[in-house]
Amino acid sequence: MTTAVCTSASNATARAATRPQARGTQTLAYPSFSSYMRARQPVLLRTARSLTANACDAEDLLQTALTKTYVAWERIEDHRALDGYVRRALLNTRTSQWRKRKVDEFACDELPEPETVGGAEDPAEQQALHDAMWRAIAKLPERQRAMVVLRYYEDLSEVQTAEVLGVSVGTVKSAVSRALGKLREDPELVLVR
Repeated sequence: MTTAVCTSASNATARAATRPQARGTQTLAYPSFSSYMRARQPVLLRTARSLTANACDAEDLLQTALTKTYVAWERIEDHRALDGYVRRALLNTRTSQWRKRKVDEFACDELPEPETVGGAEDPAEQQALHDAMWRAIAKLPERQRAMVVLRYYEDLSEVQTAEVLGVSVGTVKSAVSRALGKLREDPELVLVR
């Protein structure tokens, strides 16, 4: 007479033997798991998406967590707390993933130059352009200057700018248009273009 050493392994083997497997199809041994998964998958997917950077990784993460839940289905005593179990599996799986992430570092002879953003490569040129822009704005009439600053530096809408200055939206549109025309004709800024 032989005695099973690992009861959970022998139970899993017995379950696998009793499951009918057709070619290309799968049947679930636990219909309650199948119904749980269909009912709660959208909610759990939102949780997975909050843990990952993109939707594909979230789907993979949820698939892994649901697989772990399926494997432990018989051991879970309180099926009312399944969401907590799956969420914990999601979190543990994600934590394992980023701990295992391999960071590649390569030694090189020369340091790469940082890529330049925009047209100006030199920070001194950027500062000169910034100063020229403020000098050109300072040449505008006070009302136009205020509207340009509110619209483009404070990033207010035309309606918000009109409310702040107590004028109509049409006044803001026409004054900003005239101000931009003057800035386009400013000799300091013409040289930059």
